[in-house]
Amino acid sequence: MSTVHQQDHRDRPARLTVGVVGAGRVGPALAASLQLAGHRPVAVSGVSDASRRRAEALLPGVPLVPPAEVLQRADLVLLTVPDDVLPALVTGLAETGAVRPGQLLVHTSGRYGAKVLDPALRAGALPLALHPAMTFTGTPVDVQRLAGCSFGVTAPEELRLAAQALVIEMGGEPEWISEENRPLYHAALALGANHLVTLVAQAMELLRTAGVEAPDRMLGPLLGAALDNALRSGDAALTGPVARGDAGTVAAHLVELRRHAPAAVAGYVAMARATADRALAHGLLKPELAEDLLDALADGTAAGAPGTDSAARGTDSTDSTDSTDSTDTTDSTESDDHDGTDGPTGTEGNDR
Repeated sequence: MSTVHQQDHRDRPARLTVGVVGAGRVGPALAASLQLAGHRPVAVSGVSDASRRRAEALLPGVPLVPPAEVLQRADLVLLTVPDDVLPALVTGLAETGAVRPGQLLVHTSGRYGAKVLDPALRAGALPLALHPAMTFTGTPVDVQRLAGCSFGVTAPEELRLAAQALVIEMGGEPEWISEENRPLYHAALALGANHLVTLVAQAMELLRTAGVEAPDRMLGPLLGAALDNALRSGDAALTGPVARGDAGTVAAHLVELRRHAPAAVAGYVAMARATADRALAHGLLKPELAEDLLDALADGTAAGAPGTDSAARGTDSTDSTDSTDSTDTTDSTESDDHDGTDGPTGTEGNDR
C-alpha cells in the first residue's frame, strides 16, 4: 500500500475535480487512483462499448460526456489517448476554446514530453507529461499496480512540484525525463516490455509444439529468475549457448526453428547476434568461439527458410517501429481498445 494513500487529507494539496478524455485502459485507472487520494472524478469521454464498461467498472457513477464537456467540468484533465492521436486532439481542444486558463492538462504518452501541449499552454493551460511505466489490463488490478510504479515525468520547471505531487498521490515514483529524451525513453520501455511479451508468447508456442503440457508453469520460474538476475547484474547475468559460444547448439536450434516455426528464425538470429555482441563486450564470450557462432547464425539466415530472407538482411539494424502503451506500456506501452470517433470539433481521438 502506498504511503500516499495513507496521508491525512489535511496534509494534501487542494482537492481537484478530475476528467478523463479517452477511457482506454490507462485513464480510468489513473483517475481511480487519484480518487483514492481524495480527488473527485467528474467526467469521462469514451465511445466504444469496451470504454463504457471500463469507465463504469473503475469510475462508477461518473458521467460519460463529450471531450469538450470533460474540460468544462474538470480542474485536472487526463488525456489518455494513443500517441499518434494526441497532437491533433490537443490542437482541436485549444482551437475550439475548450481549454480553460489555469487548468491542469496531463497526457500519458511515453513518446511526447510537455511541448505537445503547447497549443493548450497558449490557451492558458498548465501542461504535464506523466507516463506510467506499467502495462495496463483495464481492470481494478491496475490501481493496485500503480503503487511503486515509476512515472516518466516531463514538465516546465515551475510545474515540477505539481507533477511530483500528482505522481506521488497515485502511489508512483517520479522519474524526470528531459523533453529531448522522451522518444529514447519510450523506445527503451517498448524494447524491454512489449518485445518481452512477443518473446514469451513465441517460447510458449514452441514448448507446446515440443509436447510440454504447461509451458507457462515451466517458463514462470525460469523467466522470473532471469529477469531478477538481469535487473541485479545486467550483462553479467547472460547464460545459455550464445554466451558460451556453443555454435553447434545454436545451429541445431535454427534447424528446428526452420522446421517448426520459420517465422521465429529472424527474431532468434537478431537476438542471438545482439546477445553475442554484449557477451563479447563483457568478456563472457571468448573471441575464438565467436567466429563459429556468428557463422552458424549466418548459415541459419541463408538457408532459404520461408519468410526469413528479408528479415535476415535487416537483423543487424533496429527496426524503426513505435509502440503505444503505456506502455503503451504501457504506451504504458500496451494494446488498448481504440475508439474511432468523428466528433464535430475533431477533438475526440482514439482511446488509449
